[in-house]
Amino acid sequence: MSPPSDLRPYLRTLDAETLADLLHAQAERDPELRHSLELRAATQSGDVTEAHRLLDTAVTDGNVEYTAKIGAVLDTLQRMLDAGSRADLAPLARRTVDDISEVLEQSGDHAGDLADRLDRAVELYARACAARPPDPEKLADWILEVEFDGPGRPVIDLAEFATALGEPGLKRIKSTVDDVLAANGPGHRRDVAERLREQLAEVLGDVDELVAILSAKPPRVDVSLKIVRVLRAAGRHSEAIAHAARALTHDKQPSPPEPESETSRRRKDFEAKPDRETFAALREAATADGKWTVQRRDALACLRERAAEGVEQADELVRVLLDDGRPDEAWRAGVRFGASAELKLELAEQRAAEHPAETIPVFREHVDELIERKDPQAYQEAARRLKLLRTLHKRAETADEFTAYVAALVENHRRKTRLITEIRAARIAMPKPVTSPRTPR
Repeated sequence: MSPPSDLRPYLRTLDAETLADLLHAQAERDPELRHSLELRAATQSGDVTEAHRLLDTAVTDGNVEYTAKIGAVLDTLQRMLDAGSRADLAPLARRTVDDISEVLEQSGDHAGDLADRLDRAVELYARACAARPPDPEKLADWILEVEFDGPGRPVIDLAEFATALGEPGLKRIKSTVDDVLAANGPGHRRDVAERLREQLAEVLGDVDELVAILSAKPPRVDVSLKIVRVLRAAGRHSEAIAHAARALTHDKQPSPPEPESETSRRRKDFEAKPDRETFAALREAATADGKWTVQRRDALACLRERAAEGVEQADELVRVLLDDGRPDEAWRAGVRFGASAELKLELAEQRAAEHPAETIPVFREHVDELIERKDPQAYQEAARRLKLLRTLHKRAETADEFTAYVAALVENHRRKTRLITEIRAARIAMPKPVTSPRTPR
């Protein structure tokens, strides 16, 4: 039996309208194809109305279809925020957070892909609020409701919403937190209030309050290190040194042995040396004990604090997130904390297919680094990367930016004739001022 003929050459002869009619007709007969095209439309169009419509229909689908549609809505939000859209995206972002939270509460599954979508939705809502701040007191009320009356997810990081909350919103949250703590009753509400109190002290820059809160906690290595970092950041170096000395003295004092779970032992190993290996061991033990959600949040908070200290620590956080199967978080951490050029390039190569616009600056930096090596192989690799950049700009619909970028690059390096030759060999269109380079060196 002969293989079916390749129809692509024929299809390329058809105009766009004819192709659209053919595809639409087939989608009417094929529900799976129609569903796929609807997701693409929501993701590519950047239409807030379409995203709302997608949410309207998502709750009637099964888990897989619901997760896919929510992913499309989040992609739309992220792309519009990245592009600096003037639309008010906060209502859509908040609706997405509330919608996912409700579905998770009904399903009771807080460890799957949908839980990851919820974390991403909260981050995008925070970005949308920062871009177009809503009423700060209403935002504060929403945060308080989620934290005190919600099912435990999402967990809000006040630092992400601090700009949008401003003084009125933060004051409203502090008032509620103070009231809960004054009631002095144990339980979930007090635990939440204690956590928010610590976050408020950090956001408001109240060093004395934050140190007092941390000092009241049971002595642990990570808590002592955080106190030292807070004091150092405030320029109170003598106090930081004194606290570090007291912590070391306390660690040397004998304490009665207590039976420990495997999670507790792995937690101590992680606190002593927070890295990929100890994180993986903690994840394995805590997952077996059913405690991974809380342990993961605290462990990542520790790694994020360390990531601000330097490139090596930032790389460690990114690697941990990659190992944990969270490439989106890894990318954001690499950008936020300044990962090494090598790791950023690795992340960009993984992310380029789905998020071309985000990765363009990383590949441009790599081209600059290759050119600075001033050797033929590096020039050849730079030209290869320029071909990739051309593709990424085209997919990001910024082809004109690539043309201007190449023109500026060629002008800056016009004396590097071997580089110009490699760019020509890669069949990259050259700007008019550069016509015929001299014999390659």
